[in-house]
Amino acid sequence: MSSVGAISSGYNDYSSYSTITGGGKITKASEDAAGLAIQEKTESQVRGLDQGAENLKDGESLLKIEDGALDQVTDYLQSIKELSVKAMNGTLSDDDKQSIQAQIEEYMQGIEDIAGNTTFNEKQLLNGDDKLSIATDGNGGEKQVSTTDSTLKALGIENYDVTKDFDMADIDKALEKVTSSRTEVGAQTNGVDYALTYNSHAALELNGYQMDKEESNSIEAYQKMKTQQVLDTYQNTLQKMQMEDDAQKKLSVFM
Repeated sequence: MSSVGAISSGYNDYSSYSTITGGGKITKASEDAAGLAIQEKTESQVRGLDQGAENLKDGESLLKIEDGALDQVTDYLQSIKELSVKAMNGTLSDDDKQSIQAQIEEYMQGIEDIAGNTTFNEKQLLNGDDKLSIATDGNGGEKQVSTTDSTLKALGIENYDVTKDFDMADIDKALEKVTSSRTEVGAQTNGVDYALTYNSHAALELNGYQMDKEESNSIEAYQKMKTQQVLDTYQNTLQKMQMEDDAQKKLSVFM
């Protein structure tokens, strides 16, 4: 009997039922301290990747807004260039040139308004060069996105005036600057998209690993529970047999 009791006592502290009902998740260190540590680390990594993905989506939205605003600035600059070509016509009167300049100044004000009013979550995107860091996971990973300066001063056309001596190359330089900024935005958007894809795949892999581990834990817990049931049945049978044997011995005393 003592040997049976020793066999059974090895399972007394193991909560197979709670592991099964918990879907294979380890709920306390006494079940599997190392396994619990790995499980918590995996969950932490997944949470970090998921939040990083949300951050990257914000970064993607920011870059789309920035690119759209730069596209509008490009349209204004193209219109200014067209008017500048028109102003170069020697047949125009001074009044004609003043009228053209008035249109140009409206476009220039449009550029200035875009530079001052383009924001994302209160962050100015076009009135000063700046770097913004995006946390991509819970391990210190980050992605850099940048804002740009598309004010008239930064573009070099704050005093552009076709009624005076002017150089249309100034508009070309401004267009080149905006084109360069849009190229950089495009490259950063691709980088953010790549990081977002990586996060999604990594989180999926980790979740798959955790699900496989939980399934394995459930199977192992079920097997141990069935083993416990067999041992309990065996012990109960021996105890019943012992009780019957003891009773028989007591009866034999009076015979």
